[in-house]
Amino acid sequence: MESAPEQDRRRRIDAARRDRVVRAAAAAGLVGPRHAAAGFLDVDGVRRTIADLHAAFGPDVPVLHAFAVKAAALVPVLRLVADAGMGCEVASPGELALARAAGLPADRIVLDSPAKTAAELAEAVELGVAVNADNLQELQRIAALPALGRSGSVFGLRVNPQVGAGTIGAMSTASEHSKFGEPLRDPGARARVLDAFDRYPWLTRLHVHVGSQGCWPDLIASGIRATWELAEEINRRAGRRRVTSLDLGGGLPVNFADDEVRPSHAEYAALLRAAVPGLFSGEYTLVTEFGRSVVAKNGFTAARVEYTKEVGGRRIALTHAGAHLATRTVFMPDAWPLRVGVHRPDGTRREGPEEIQDVAGPCCFAGDVVARGRALPRIEPGDLVVLHDTGGYYTSAHWAYNSLARPAVHGFTAADGPVRFATVRPEQTLAEIAAEAGAAHADALAALNPTGPGNPGTGGDDTGGAAG
Repeated sequence: MESAPEQDRRRRIDAARRDRVVRAAAAAGLVGPRHAAAGFLDVDGVRRTIADLHAAFGPDVPVLHAFAVKAAALVPVLRLVADAGMGCEVASPGELALARAAGLPADRIVLDSPAKTAAELAEAVELGVAVNADNLQELQRIAALPALGRSGSVFGLRVNPQVGAGTIGAMSTASEHSKFGEPLRDPGARARVLDAFDRYPWLTRLHVHVGSQGCWPDLIASGIRATWELAEEINRRAGRRRVTSLDLGGGLPVNFADDEVRPSHAEYAALLRAAVPGLFSGEYTLVTEFGRSVVAKNGFTAARVEYTKEVGGRRIALTHAGAHLATRTVFMPDAWPLRVGVHRPDGTRREGPEEIQDVAGPCCFAGDVVARGRALPRIEPGDLVVLHDTGGYYTSAHWAYNSLARPAVHGFTAADGPVRFATVRPEQTLAEIAAEAGAAHADALAALNPTGPGNPGTGGDDTGGAAG
């Protein structure tokens, strides 16, 4: 584990490196007058973070670190993390398709979601990807699949240890009334889980996920311990190792206050070793599902400032970074605060006296503000605002409000020599926006009018015509 001085040195290096990347992006025209906003991902940083994750868990026990695709649902990113030794955790058919497009083999993919259809389950079992069932009804559905007997899939059951919620309810998945998993503390629920392992010999894994942002590591560890204790009980009851693997979920929170990585994966693994030493005995294969903690601090978003104005004695910068890119931050600013950097049009950091300002986005509603009342160097039209720590979710959770384009996402490396960029996803075009909004079916509704386009009809029945 790095010392405090070493961590401080690394943070200074990272900050200087980020500034150099912003200057290079502006010089290359990746953000500015022609491209109002763009996301950037630090390829070297992602690789370094994944190496730290592998080192944190060490060689004591076999473990599959499966990247949570929802955190950065971009095929080149998934190829990057796969090349660095991770698998993928997917929560929908779309995410499964992305993982497969990135070249992930079936035995390194884990399917989680609370509402899998029969068709989704059948595909997963045919492919041989691991499946974590959300509930007992889903286990019944799996048991009826024709391909079950010949599948290479590993099957788990998600449980809710009901250890409580963190500070953000929407991110807490082990509360008393969470929609996820089979509850362990409800009357009779534990017995039903035990019976399921008696009934289904192919069921060999337990899955738990306590939550993510706003959930402190001690809470996460308590849920994992409860799940490990359940695995031990199942195995004692069977007189053999019925549960052979434990999926610990992800959920390590990210520090958005500054550049320090806290808690680190090493600190988290040390906590688990102390709280649940049996995890590292070698008796269980482990799976993790980290997403945000792998990419969040390895990315940033840059956007152009179009205008500035003085309103009510406060300066407001109208930018192209708003709710369409930072949806959670705009609607839950206390839970998802983002640091903001101010750069001149050429990408150099703007210094000087600070004043209280708002940084607003382009969406057509008054609440579209990513930062309120921040002390920042005076922002001018044409400047670039940089939203820090947006490598996780901010590149993949775009909101299509106002039909604003999804920005380009660029990966970069700045380890040796000049900064080099690679396009991860191009900026969405106006033609693509129109196509997504049904342009190919422009006449579809008019065609439903039996009296022809533009004719108001004859009144009476408002169903649009008789049904045959």
